[in-house]
Amino acid sequence: MDLEVLTSKVQKKFLESVLGASSFRGENTLILRVEDILPICRFLHDDPELSYDYLTDLCGVDFYPSEPRFEVIYHLCAMKTRSRLRLKTSLPGTAPHLTSVVSVWKGADWMEREVFDMFGIKFDGHPDLRRILLTPDWEGYPLRKDYPLRG
Repeated sequence: MDLEVLTSKVQKKFLESVLGASSFRGENTLILRVEDILPICRFLHDDPELSYDYLTDLCGVDFYPSEPRFEVIYHLCAMKTRSRLRLKTSLPGTAPHLTSVVSVWKGADWMEREVFDMFGIKFDGHPDLRRILLTPDWEGYPLRKDYPLRG
């Protein structure tokens, strides 16, 4: 789907939610407000014309020492049209959290847990937010840029 059509369709329903949009090599990116991530994801999934029914990846990025420090990126695919879309949202360095999208894509469960485990970003409403790669008693978040190199 064309980026302009996609952006206007999202902006029509969510007036001030889209902070930016870009396209590179046929892959579209929308930059969204953090508080609107769940309703927009639900809209992108449920809209019959868009139908982004597959969450291929969800990851975190640390831009330390810049602020906003964190970014969470969602990679979506519409299987019917083979259309791809990337969603990005920024989070502050202190107490980063956003709403879970497990209610939209069940596959987000372990992806959100991995981002929580490695970056310390909390996903509100997640059904089982606990460490998935490290032991429960592990201190700190290894993919943060201020994490000590020797652990």
